[in-house]
Formats: sequence, structure tokens, C-alpha cells
Amino acid sequence: MTISDVTKTNGPFSGILVVDLTHVLNGPFGTTILSDLGARVIKVEPPGHGDDTRLYGPFVKNQSLYYSFVNRGKESIVLDLKNDDDRAVFLEIVKKADVLTENYRPGTMAKLGFSYEELNRINPRLVYAASSGFGQTGPLTKYPAYDTIIQAMSGMMSLTGETNGPPIRVGTSISDLLAGTFMFGGIASALYARERTGKGAMVDVAMFDATIAMLEHGWMEYVATGETSRLGNRHPYMTPFDIFQAKDRYIAICAGNDSLFAKLAGALEHPELTTDSRFLSNADRRTHHEALKSALETILQQNNADYWLQAMRAAGVPVGLLMSIEDVANHPQTRARNMFIEAGGIRMPGNPIKISGYEDPAVRVGAATLDEHGPALRQEFAATPQRAAA
Repeated sequence: MTISDVTKTNGPFSGILVVDLTHVLNGPFGTTILSDLGARVIKVEPPGHGDDTRLYGPFVKNQSLYYSFVNRGKESIVLDLKNDDDRAVFLEIVKKADVLTENYRPGTMAKLGFSYEELNRINPRLVYAASSGFGQTGPLTKYPAYDTIIQAMSGMMSLTGETNGPPIRVGTSISDLLAGTFMFGGIASALYARERTGKGAMVDVAMFDATIAMLEHGWMEYVATGETSRLGNRHPYMTPFDIFQAKDRYIAICAGNDSLFAKLAGALEHPELTTDSRFLSNADRRTHHEALKSALETILQQNNADYWLQAMRAAGVPVGLLMSIEDVANHPQTRARNMFIEAGGIRMPGNPIKISGYEDPAVRVGAATLDEHGPALRQEFAATPQRAAA
């Protein structure tokens, strides 16, 4: 009996079979979204220790959180794709699959005899999704990459950090996660197109491309001026739009236009800020952002953050507390949105995609142990005997 028979969550991708050869983070993150939304995902792992992240900490109850967070709800089978018997099992799964995902270095699958062209001949309806560091084309296609390499090379790191400080890595593996998300989007798009054409497709996603697509203000600044800058927490085009120190804690304040700035001045009980010649318009406030931040923090440090949160929200000013991970974990908004779930007895981030008509369970199937479903899957996808010639 498979995981999908008894515990799989119903979702818009129910009935879709995914054979998942991805490993570490960027691919598994994308296939976890598919799994959360109902797809049956069979994770193919290599002999030995399986996915490298099974060995990465931190560990809870002898389970790797790194592995568990992006492999919940999947079935696990160990296959040696250089072994004839295992290749036969793999090809039987491919024949019945809707989607195949891999994040090997480009060319690896072709060397194994499993290129998109080969598998397309076996299953013309197959959506084949490859997520790699630099994609399937270009001079860097064969280069290995990790998230920090891509953050450095994409320009993202050059934009992150304080104005006079060094470039800083974004505080999460953003390039991996973006590539996984774009891979999911590409798969969903190709499946939608298949409904009209009846044909599968090759989805080619690069971590490099995915991160470049998110450069936003940095690219705008470069196009407009030929230069870029690091601004810390400050917005490049709207002021005040930053993190500010109250008496006890930091708060984020975003007053992106003159109307909101007037509301902010009123909430702070300092309406004269709006008539100060340095702060009359957004352009003025940008020019004098340091003086404005100093003036605001002088006022803010007279009361605790909670006091200002209430005052600004009452006035309609976008404001938020700078929260720790612990704060986020225990926040009522997080609970209301079911954004921390339990899977395999481990608390982890939930599914941010909420779709009416489908459940969003607070308890989900955890990550499988290595080859947990191997025997059942080998039986289910046993090679079909060839008929003798007449």
C-alpha cells in the first residue's frame, strides 16, 4: 500500500504522478509544493545514504530537519540508475508518470541515457523539469553551484547590506528557494498546456535566472543611472520606509506617500514634521533621509513599540514589529493561516498556497525513511513482461 492510498492530502494535483530525482534544496522545495497540493511524489534516491541532506543537521528525533522540511509527504525508493534492474524499475515509473524532476548538473541525465528526448519517446505526455545552477544553455551551464555562489554572481549579494558595509548574503537560501518555486510554476504551466496539446514539455529553470528575475530595485537603479547601491533596510525610492528604534524594540514603518507621512506625523503627535522644508515631499524626504530618521527615532524612543504600533495602526500607517522567529512561530496570524504545521512529529513551515475547496491540514505526512516504500514500489512498477513473438 502506498502513501497515497491512505494518507495523501486531496488537492488540485491529485492524480498527478511525479518521479522526483531532485536532491538537497531547490528541487525538493518545488516538489514539496506539488506534494502539498495533492500530487503523488516518488523520490528516487541513490544507494548509500540517499539525499545528501539526510546527513545535514540540525536533527530532531534523529531526523534531519533539512531533509524533513522539503521532503514531507513523498515516497522514497533507492535506485541505482547504472544498474540494469533498477533502470528497468525507473523506466516503468517514467512510463506512468506525469512529471519528472531533476537538478543534476546539465548532461548527467543524458549520460545515463535518460535525456528529455529519450524519455519523451517513452512517454510523450511527460513534463520533464530540470532545475540547475545556470540552466541547460550558456557558457556556465556545466558549472556547479550552491545558493551562496548564485547570490554572489547574480548581483543579489551586491545589493544586500548597509551602505558603508560589505555585501551580505540574504538570510535564507533565497536562490535555491526561488528556483524551486519557479520550477513548480513551470511544471504547473506545462501541465496546463498539456490539457490542450496532449504533449509534455521540457521545463528548464536556473537558480541564476530565478535570482536575476528578483533584482527589482537594483536593476531599476542600474537602468536609470548606470549605478547601484546598498541601502540597508531603507527603500531606494520611498521615505520613510525603514526600520526604526522605539524605546524597547525595533519597528518597521512604511509611509510611501505624502498622505501616509501626514498620518504618521499625526500618530507621532508631531504634525510640524509635515511643514518642515526638508520633509515636504517624498523627494525632499529622500534627500534628507538621515535627518528624518534621526527626528523620528528621537520621538519613537519616548515610548515602547506596542504604544506606537497601536497609535500608527489606528491612524492607518503601515507598521510592524521587527519579530524574531520565536515571535513569528507564536503569532496569532501565523496560527490563523496554518503556516506552521506538524509533519512526522516535527513542526515546520506549512503551505502558503490556499485554494478554496481543498483542505490545508495542520498535520501532514512526514518525510520517509530511506527506501521506506522501495519494496512496494518495485512491486507496483515491476517491468512488464514482453510478449513472445507470434
